[in-house]
Amino acid sequence: MGPLSSDMLPFVIEFFDLSHVVEDGLITYKGLPAPVICDFLSREDSHHHYSEGTEFHIGRIDMVANTGTYLDSPFHRFRDGKDLSELPLEGLAHLEGIVVQAGPVRAIDASHFEELDLAGKAVLVRTGWDVHWKTDQYFEGHPFLTADAARFLVDAGVALVGIDSLNIDDTADLSRPVHTILLGADVLIVEHMCNLNVLPHTGFRFYAVPVKVRGFGTFPVRAFGICE
Repeated sequence: MGPLSSDMLPFVIEFFDLSHVVEDGLITYKGLPAPVICDFLSREDSHHHYSEGTEFHIGRIDMVANTGTYLDSPFHRFRDGKDLSELPLEGLAHLEGIVVQAGPVRAIDASHFEELDLAGKAVLVRTGWDVHWKTDQYFEGHPFLTADAARFLVDAGVALVGIDSLNIDDTADLSRPVHTILLGADVLIVEHMCNLNVLPHTGFRFYAVPVKVRGFGTFPVRAFGICE
C-alpha cells in the first residue's frame, strides 16, 4: 500500500511548528555556551566500514540542556522534583491548548488570565518577543510572568505554561519566583517558543516531548500544535 493522500483521510490535520532551529554556534541565553555540532562519523569516513556505494552519517552534538526551545521539569528547580525521565507522556503530548495574547506589556500579571477556561491545558503566552530571536535585543527587556500570574495559573489547574520569550521570569529577580511556583506545583514550562501567532486562540492540541533523560531537568523539544 502506498502513502495516504489527503482525500483518503477522514479529516485533515494542520501542523504548527513552534520551535526554533538548533544549530552550531546558537546563543540561546547569554552566559551559556553555544552548541557544537559536528561529525562523529562523516559520510566520507563511513566508506571504510560499508560496502561500496553505501554511506552513513553519525552526528555529534555538545550542548547544555537549555538550548533552543526547551522544556523545564520540576528537577530543574528542585533537587527532589521529577526529572525528564519521570514525566508522564499525558503531561507532554496531546494537551488541549490555549494561546493568551500578552503583549506589549513587559510584566504579565494575573489579569491576562482571568475568566479563561485553563484547567488541564497548555497555556501558551504570546508576547511577540520571538521576532528578536538571534539578535541582541532578544536578551534585553524581555516580557515575563509575575508571581501573581504564576499563582493564578497554578490555582486554575493548568498543565503547562509556555512563552515565546527569553525567560518566563524576570531575569533581574534572582529568586526566580515563576519557576519556583510553577515547577513547585508540577506545572511544566516551555521557554523560547516561536510562531504562536499562527495558532488559533483555542481548538488545538499541544505537544512538547523531550528526550527521556534521567538526572536532567531541562531539554530541547520540538514543540508543535495540531488542529484537526
